[in-house]
Amino acid sequence: MEYSGEKVAGMLFFIAATQFVLGLTISEALYPGFDTSVHYISDLGIGRSALIFNSSAFLLGLLLLAGTYFLRPIPNFKTFSILLLLMSLGAMGVGVFTKNYRTAHGAVATVAFFFAGFSAISSFRVLKKPFSLMGIILGAMTLGALVLFSSGMITSGSLTSDVAYDSSFYLGLGPGGMEHMIVYPALMWLAGFSGYLIMQPHGTFNLEGKPETRLQSLVGQES
Repeated sequence: MEYSGEKVAGMLFFIAATQFVLGLTISEALYPGFDTSVHYISDLGIGRSALIFNSSAFLLGLLLLAGTYFLRPIPNFKTFSILLLLMSLGAMGVGVFTKNYRTAHGAVATVAFFFAGFSAISSFRVLKKPFSLMGIILGAMTLGALVLFSSGMITSGSLTSDVAYDSSFYLGLGPGGMEHMIVYPALMWLAGFSGYLIMQPHGTFNLEGKPETRLQSLVGQES
């Protein structure tokens, strides 16, 4: 059976999101005394949970990169593919540069978070409603949480410390809780977007414009 590029990309994106959620869950269970509110997600990249978390984060980026390759030939995905490419590089970087490499880790994590949010928002150009609206909402949630998380780190002094201090910018969720609010909306969007790509008829995205442009063209040809 022959699969179109968008369907292959969708399957890769789904595997990427699923394995990372499972890897994150297992890592949190293995990390002694892990507290979602207090600990950073990057804490999982050191100690007993390091192998699973770092491997899962790198695989997330690698699968996203592979999926982006299959979307590359489709004109409608040009801008989106660039954003997704940057997100994938950031995710792979998180798996390579652990918390011990403070500057490098902060840079690649910010790249992954930032472009995850913008990828979700930009997906509205290729999605039909209500999926396009969901992409905008989930992307905005990721970027909004990233702003609050960054503001909290700067004002609390955590940016230059190994200690995760609390801040009013975290809205009572703690530094770890706010960081999870960056990651989970992006993962939910990725899982939903992957399903959307898999379920679309072959050739839906081959024309410029939104998917309905292609469907209207097909209807016109049949009539």
